[in-house]
Amino acid sequence: MHPRRSKCRWRFLVAPPRSGAENMARDIALQSRAAKTGEAVFSIYSWNRPTLSFGRNQPARWLYDLDKIRNAGIDVVRRPTGGRAILHHREFTYSVTAPIDGSTLQDTYSHINHILQAGLARLGVLVEAASGADRAEVPSVRPCFETPAKGELIADGAKLVGSAQWREDGALLQHGSILVDDDQSSLLDLSVMPIENYRWSAPASLHSLLGRAPDVGEVAKAMLDAVRSLEDDEVTELAEADIRAEALARVPQFLDEGWTWRR
Repeated sequence: MHPRRSKCRWRFLVAPPRSGAENMARDIALQSRAAKTGEAVFSIYSWNRPTLSFGRNQPARWLYDLDKIRNAGIDVVRRPTGGRAILHHREFTYSVTAPIDGSTLQDTYSHINHILQAGLARLGVLVEAASGADRAEVPSVRPCFETPAKGELIADGAKLVGSAQWREDGALLQHGSILVDDDQSSLLDLSVMPIENYRWSAPASLHSLLGRAPDVGEVAKAMLDAVRSLEDDEVTELAEADIRAEALARVPQFLDEGWTWRR
């Protein structure tokens, strides 16, 4: 058996569909758990309703129309990480939580990308890291999947995975969306004012690249195999029940409209 290649033990969690507040609360609970246990956790999850998520510092209060959002049957949540708006519906979300071992944010971002690349390759999807300026896109009403930031994963030149990382109290959280189908342009219909002369450049999706839409179980297996191959051949499952109580205790933060609409 090969020795463990990571500095820490890895666990793998496939969570059932939850609300936006529950999903974000669980990620924060897992981040806290990483600081306490020294374990890394790779999660795959989905959302029980279409949900619009804002980046941590993204302006939203005067840019998005809450009535339009409600009439479309879409929930709203603000992520603990940065970036721009994402519609969580026809996508799978991944998260990685781990103790900070002295590596820079860019180093760990690239490290996690290698896991994602290996997992996607197992599905038959070849991706690479986007080049570009080091400076991040200015938060705005434009969707996250409009253009790839430097280091984000692209296929055939189009963005497939959008990711962001947050560090706090000795642990990191990186999470992001892997598009199954492209419905991200619909976010433009939820803005207060239309964007004049806007041309949407379609992102990549698993469906467009594979000619079919894989289910969450297939994606989870591919990512688990990648973690086992690259990080820890003794990776074991983590049950959602093991983190559920702490996650539920953190839900009120993400239900608080003062947090969601703070900008």
